[in-house]
Amino acid sequence: MNAALLIARRELFAYLRSPLGAAVIAGALLIDGIWFYWQGLTQKLLSVEVLQQFIYGASGTTMAAGLLLSMRLLAEERQTGTLVLLHTSPIRDSQIVLGKYLSALVVLFVATLLTAYMPALIFVNGKVSIGHVLVGYLGLLLLGSAAISIGLFGSALARSQVVAVIVSAAILAAMVLLWAVARSVDPPVNRFLSALALHHENFRPFMLGRLELGCVAYYVMVTNFFLLGATKVLEARRWR
Repeated sequence: MNAALLIARRELFAYLRSPLGAAVIAGALLIDGIWFYWQGLTQKLLSVEVLQQFIYGASGTTMAAGLLLSMRLLAEERQTGTLVLLHTSPIRDSQIVLGKYLSALVVLFVATLLTAYMPALIFVNGKVSIGHVLVGYLGLLLLGSAAISIGLFGSALARSQVVAVIVSAAILAAMVLLWAVARSVDPPVNRFLSALALHHENFRPFMLGRLELGCVAYYVMVTNFFLLGATKVLEARRWR
């Protein structure tokens, strides 16, 4: 665990030294701010509906930010040749993956936390439940965590950051669009595909302010699955 934390600290400093972290945070804040302004000030919606629409829009920027933050984590190591140094060090592949995942998750958490003033503005002229806000932000973090793990898996597969983000985006898009596929097939396959969709049915309870343990477990399992996949890819490359 100490090795994973050391790698996480190293990657956090890398985000601070490079413009990527700041650019992703700034871009997410800009898009979320425009979306909130459009929903809150130009549409005639109730306070609860404004919050729901904000969380819905923020989910898209959260997924995109997760992919952009994670695309460099392993692909850059291969490009610069430093992955060989990690492989020859007394660090397990699972610790490498966990450390890099934690660093991206911290940056994403900061980016998500900085948007908290937007729901707070609803209290100026309206009223919403604090629990609704907290559950919505929990859903954003869980969704972002899953996106980071998918991006990390794509970064483990690819030799360049561009290829990594393309592969990761394809996987994420396929998982998001499962709900659309589910609508075109018959039961019980449609229910199975809908339950596997990364966004739609699994994210809707968070958007509505309902904390459902099944949806929390789903995002945790997706995160673990792709982190395990990234670990196995690294192990295969080490043996090769």
